[in-house]
Amino acid sequence: MSVQISDNMRGAAFMSISMAAFVINDTTMKLVAEHLSIFQAMFLRGVFTSILLAGFCLLKGVLTLRIPKGDRLAVSLRLVGEVGGAVFYLTALFHMPIANATAILQALPLAVTLAGAIFLSEAVGWRRYLAISAGFIGVIMVVRPGSDGFNEFSVYAIIAVLFIVLRDLSTRRLSAAVPSLFVSLLTSISVMVVGAILSFTTEWRPVTAEGISLLALASLFVIFGYQFSIMAMRVGDISFSSPFRYTILIWAIILGFVVFGDIPDSWTILGSLIIVGSGVYTFYRERYVIRKMQKDLVANSIERT
Repeated sequence: MSVQISDNMRGAAFMSISMAAFVINDTTMKLVAEHLSIFQAMFLRGVFTSILLAGFCLLKGVLTLRIPKGDRLAVSLRLVGEVGGAVFYLTALFHMPIANATAILQALPLAVTLAGAIFLSEAVGWRRYLAISAGFIGVIMVVRPGSDGFNEFSVYAIIAVLFIVLRDLSTRRLSAAVPSLFVSLLTSISVMVVGAILSFTTEWRPVTAEGISLLALASLFVIFGYQFSIMAMRVGDISFSSPFRYTILIWAIILGFVVFGDIPDSWTILGSLIIVGSGVYTFYRERYVIRKMQKDLVANSIERT
């Protein structure tokens, strides 16, 4: 007797697997710190991911593409955001518990919503502003300025969020004429080039077989994570599967404890719960507003006819 799994449950499963893959990537990159410098790791992982993405682009026939003039600024800003996010997040990840860095990064949806309201004039009601404020309070609880556990790397994680906001806002401005896979390839190449340049500012460590193996594994799980994330968005209701992105915190806590022996304190756990709760509410509120606008449009069109 076969069991039928609904599209929503498949979407939730794909999203959870995607988040697990991203945390495994972060864990692997953190292990790489024992063998290579941050910028060496950026460069060498960029080599692996660029080769893999170039192969995918070749299969899809988008390996070479002339970017439309109207998209060039958005693509350039997206690359700046991606590279800046990679530099600051990896720096933070190499020097702080993985669960803390991951928790701070979960403020990203809230920051994108706020930035969209400020810079793109997107409508945001008072309820979502309250949720955003609560989420940022959660970030402060995780970071805890002035505490013994606070250092500059906590600030680096926050700066990484700001860069990734720039990346996501720029992505919204891209037209359909620019394939996502081609943009991903450009991004990977940019991170690789910047990593190569910055690697000259630090001592180049001998590249070991273990270090290369870890980087190859990280590259594989990054692509694995992106693929399952796309699959999650294509089945079931987005409003059902998207909140499962916060399972990344569970994976981060588990792997942080198993691999590095890190145990989050009560402030980090409480702050993480506030960030997750705020993010889930903000997402559901956005979906509610969109559905209400769609119903109003349908009602208005019926009245006119």
